[in-house]
Amino acid sequence: MGKVYLEKNVLEAAKERLSYIFDQFEYVYFSVSGGKDSGVMVQLANMIAEEKGKQFDLFTLDIEAHYDATAQFITEMEQLSQVRDVYHFCLPFYEDNNTSILQTQWLMWDEVASDKWVREMPANAITLDDLDESLYHYFEQANGNPDKFMKLFPKWYKESKGTDKVACGVGIRADESFNRFRAIAFGKSLYEDKKYTTKLSEGVYNFYPVYDFSVEDIWGVTALYNFQMNHIYELMWKNGVALKDQRICQPYGFQQRQGLDQFAALEPETWRKVVNRVSGANLGNIYAKTSLLGHNGTEKPENMSWQEYTVFLLESLGQYAPLLRDHYYRKIKILMTYYEKKFQMRLEDMPDQAPSKKEQDEDERKWHNWQGIGKAIEKNDFAFTTRDYGLTKKDEEELYELHRRFGKVLGLNEKRQKAYKNLVEKWEE
Repeated sequence: MGKVYLEKNVLEAAKERLSYIFDQFEYVYFSVSGGKDSGVMVQLANMIAEEKGKQFDLFTLDIEAHYDATAQFITEMEQLSQVRDVYHFCLPFYEDNNTSILQTQWLMWDEVASDKWVREMPANAITLDDLDESLYHYFEQANGNPDKFMKLFPKWYKESKGTDKVACGVGIRADESFNRFRAIAFGKSLYEDKKYTTKLSEGVYNFYPVYDFSVEDIWGVTALYNFQMNHIYELMWKNGVALKDQRICQPYGFQQRQGLDQFAALEPETWRKVVNRVSGANLGNIYAKTSLLGHNGTEKPENMSWQEYTVFLLESLGQYAPLLRDHYYRKIKILMTYYEKKFQMRLEDMPDQAPSKKEQDEDERKWHNWQGIGKAIEKNDFAFTTRDYGLTKKDEEELYELHRRFGKVLGLNEKRQKAYKNLVEKWEE
């Protein structure tokens, strides 16, 4: 399926979408990350809302350990003229930390580590103590996962407004990834057959007003209207980062850790705090683009097969992180069971080396090999995403157990004690 071009440009189309949403929904909020896409989306929405005499709300899930420039930009967005209510959450959620073997996730806004927080709590922050009973229920349902909370929040938003439908604006662009393009191009649960919408639950809809923008369009609109911007992008450009590679999301995940050297170069004072806050961050800064963290090459000895090397990696992990070794062992067993069921491939049938593209096209089974598994362990790919697997509920339980063993989590008052107990010890239930 290819792109279909219209007679109008993407800016005109985005304005029409925003105008339509404001006409259709009384309650609209926008999800703000502090990035360029959500920034343009919200400022365009502010223009349209001002013309139509409308207001809207903002949602921010603050990850704590990000650029000061990002925090400043979010504050500027919260002060736009048509913003009504601001939901700026600073809650203890887990984020991936693929820069560390032992601390495979870190807990944002961890009360126990408040003396090491990268930033002070914002004045308008919504904390655990501020959650009403129904919103706290959704926080518990999220089970430490910020993405789940973001999906649950609009249900509470709809309930709290006492309305039959709400809309959430999300600043994603289809050209950033094939999955995003596919989600929009082949979306089925829509609002009034609008392809730029997605139904999340009854009366709850996401919409994507700038989904067809290119990165050049984003900066073109910023220049055209003299929009406010996150100035970290300007520093990235001056530091040689191409437009397509500029990201401000939390930088400790499997792919994102490759940009840790930028964090250190662009905001050294913030970086000093990050190193003190997130285990392995400086290791990631130095080694994320080397074979040590698995992005360029490998450390496999020439005299070992990939199967032998995988076993060696597991045995080495077992010396200091037996829980992590057991996790990877379990994941490999799942893979083996799947291979045997789907391809009748026994353990001894598994190829050692990764195949060429031609070989893979001729025989799908050859994509499953010891080299791929060994490299996944090298990269600390906890969920085995490089083997086409996602993070499962069992994976999350094992992550929390690792955090419990290697980190210290305590509560303060009764409400916080309950929250931390649920987050860290859920695996025991």
